Amino acid sequence: MRREKGNHRQSRGKGDKDADHAADANGGSRMKRKAYEEELRKLQVELCHLQTWVRETGARVIILFEGRDAAGKGGTIKAITERVSPRVFRVVALPAPSDRQKSQMFLQRYIEYFPAGGEIVIFDRSWYNRAGVEYVMGFVGAADYRRFLELCPQIEQYVVDAGIILIKLWLEVGMEEQEKRFAARIDDPVRQWKLSPMDVESYRRWYDYSRARDKMLTATDSKHAPWHLVRSDDKRRARLNAISHVLASIPYKKVPHAKIKLPKRSMKDKYDDQASLKGRRFVAERY
Repeated sequence: MRREKGNHRQSRGKGDKDADHAADANGGSRMKRKAYEEELRKLQVELCHLQTWVRETGARVIILFEGRDAAGKGGTIKAITERVSPRVFRVVALPAPSDRQKSQMFLQRYIEYFPAGGEIVIFDRSWYNRAGVEYVMGFVGAADYRRFLELCPQIEQYVVDAGIILIKLWLEVGMEEQEKRFAARIDDPVRQWKLSPMDVESYRRWYDYSRARDKMLTATDSKHAPWHLVRSDDKRRARLNAISHVLASIPYKKVPHAKIKLPKRSMKDKYDDQASLKGRRFVAERY
């Protein structure tokens, strides 16, 4: 195999290469990779400052991402978390509920993952599944659906009153752009797992999801827990705008760091620690 060289940054996925082609086709209307990576680097430095402040102050933050399938939630979350500690930034992406969980109070399994002091929890889809896929696909009855929309703002008021910073983001992708992304997933073996039968059905029900989105926003866009929408046809701009909004929504400050100086290595009991590895099983160097 040919060994690939260079700086393999996680932000450079096939989707970003597709975005480069789209930019060329659209006369440069979409953000170029170099400009994107320069701005992302600046924002990721700020996310590291935010991380230190959260850890030092014991702040608790919830960031939830909602949106249609292929709206760019996963890529945005990856851009947020790729340079920070998973001990501070925790990502929660829950599977379908078990039979036991179906018998629980609806929000119960989400509350279990709420942040403790010094944590930021990112929900890749959240309790708003009830107002989205469950409602559109008929997995929830009309009475339970209406009750959720009525109670959700009240529950979120309790969350905010408890001192948790709650940030709600909806990624809004256009119909044509979603179709392009679905088509790309069909042909790409490393992204085919992203296209489930539920995703295909959601593609068919575009306008049902639009109506569900509008009902959800009308009922749950409150003063204490507002929704903010991010246009996500341009993945790069969407990621930068989402991260910028998160940073602007939290009153963090830069925490001064004491400069670290590495101590001298102790030469006491020095020995040839490579010779002792001779004969051990190393992974084959195929690259």
